[in-house]
Amino acid sequence: MTIKTELQATITDLVVAGKGILAADESAPTIAKRFKAINVESTEANRCAWRSLLLATPGLGEFISGVILFEETLGQTTPDGKSLPEVAAGQGIVPGIKVDKGFTPLTNAPGDVVTQGLDGLAERLAGYKEQGARFAKWREVYSISPHNPTQIGLETNAEVLARYAAVCQSLGLVPIVEPEVLLDGDHAIGRCFEVVEIVQQAVFHALHRHRVELEYIVLKPSMVVPGKDAQLRAGAEEIAEKTLTVMRRSVPAAVPSINFLSGGQTPEEATANLNAINAMAGNAPWQLSFSYGRALQQPVLEAWQGKPENVSAAQQALYKRARLNGAARYGQYSAEMEQAQA
Repeated sequence: MTIKTELQATITDLVVAGKGILAADESAPTIAKRFKAINVESTEANRCAWRSLLLATPGLGEFISGVILFEETLGQTTPDGKSLPEVAAGQGIVPGIKVDKGFTPLTNAPGDVVTQGLDGLAERLAGYKEQGARFAKWREVYSISPHNPTQIGLETNAEVLARYAAVCQSLGLVPIVEPEVLLDGDHAIGRCFEVVEIVQQAVFHALHRHRVELEYIVLKPSMVVPGKDAQLRAGAEEIAEKTLTVMRRSVPAAVPSINFLSGGQTPEEATANLNAINAMAGNAPWQLSFSYGRALQQPVLEAWQGKPENVSAAQQALYKRARLNGAARYGQYSAEMEQAQA
């Protein structure tokens, strides 16, 4: 199979009407924090049990086309000896892998950060591919303040994302390109709009410079929302209208899918906003989907509580959230559906 054939096969399996991507790639500190909230110790066994629960959820593949895994998860197995990527693939869910190494302050750009992990990336990707990964994910993070992001921050982060994406494609792995504009702050929705637009323009310029083929990437951007401490809130229709406007201005039609991150929204908000985007999208050139972490997992964690007897209830909670987001992919979600049984 040629590299292009491989990339196209993965895009075909990932970009599916009515489906989205589950982000289950929390780093060790993040998963420890989530577990602490339900009084569960973050041991390897507990992390394996949790991620096995997610991937083995009956029917999950009806609404989830791909899952982003943490490095540790690629090598973990269920009690019956199946690797967790095999469990996902058995449901028709494409296994992927988070490959960045977290961020560090960017020199001479106060308030901006840059993500690490390019050194040795090709070798790591080759190993992950052998373990079953077919796509990768890399996240760059942008804060909004009166001075951020800086020009240095915009250019450096875009360059790193493009270099990562080029390496992925050279090895036959589809890159998820994630420029996350953070929700933190009291800025208005208009300021978020400005930042998302300049961030994505910088990213696509860099992708072009590095000859990344846009037909074989997935974009994972932020929706256009006000800061979490903003005085003026925004409804789903305003968020959808501004998000679609900025995507049309900055995302080439060659990109097959835009899978939004939830970025601190509640599960219900993330679903309602995705629904409004799809209801308003008309003849948008890309699929408009989701790649949610906490917005899919939070109700599941609360149902699980680390107890084996709660696995079935937790899986029902995941199936329900996946189903509701599947409906939002068609603009067919309504708040009343939240009350219905899984």
